[in-house]
Amino acid sequence: MKALVKSVALLLPFVLTGCVHKNDQAKNQPLAPPIVDTPPTTPTPSPTELPPPVVSVPPAPTAQITPPAQPEQKPVKKPHHPKTDTKNTEQASNASSEVSVVSAIGQLSPGDPSDLRQQTVESISSTEHGLKDINRPLNDQEQKTVAQIKEFLKQARTALTSGDVDGAHTLAVKAKVLFGEISQ
Repeated sequence: MKALVKSVALLLPFVLTGCVHKNDQAKNQPLAPPIVDTPPTTPTPSPTELPPPVVSVPPAPTAQITPPAQPEQKPVKKPHHPKTDTKNTEQASNASSEVSVVSAIGQLSPGDPSDLRQQTVESISSTEHGLKDINRPLNDQEQKTVAQIKEFLKQARTALTSGDVDGAHTLAVKAKVLFGEISQ
């Protein structure tokens, strides 16, 4: 009898957890509401027949009106500003000339186009000679950079021949900066 009770106790959970409850779940799954596609509402048309706008032009004055006389004004004194210390400005200008930083848009031209043209030609030639002097093997990224440098130099020469000295100088400076990264 104990064996029968044990076997019934062991088999009872299997019988109760059979496939009966799975059928109930499949039948009771909620469905999404159906999609109803409504056509977009049409805007109400604006009235087409509007009266023309009323424009009134003021009549031109027939007599000249003289402006009222202005009272006499005393000359305004300019405020006196104390002089700044020239030592600090000299130190600041010396410090700024010591650090050479090239901005993203390039440098401003000194004003003399022939001098800038000569500097650009020298920059292009020195960068080309520097590229020729590289004797070590270059990795893929360095080879891409060399190709970009050559493209900048080509564009700079084209800009020089077309008369765009500032553009050529900017391109030459970009090529020189990239060359500086490779040569390190």
